[in-house]
Amino acid sequence: MAHTMGDKKLLARVRRMKGQVQAVEKALESGAECGDILQQIAAIRGAANGLMNQVLESHIREHLGAEQVSADARQADLEQVVGVLRSYLK
Repeated sequence: MAHTMGDKKLLARVRRMKGQVQAVEKALESGAECGDILQQIAAIRGAANGLMNQVLESHIREHLGAEQVSADARQADLEQVVGVLRSYLK
């Protein structure tokens, strides 16, 4: 089972992001000012970055930092994290 399953803080963060995305959709539909839309997009980006940081830190602590994890499993997790980071930072 994933260590993030049922994490109330993560779910709350995602729900806030969902509301922000819906606000952008409504703003676009109603012809809101570009500056207001850009500000909301920046807030969504910040929220996504915060979510990424929180899940990444948890993953590193639970999978890469745990003593009971085998060297092979640790290497596989490391490769996964590196791949995700490369994708995310493009």
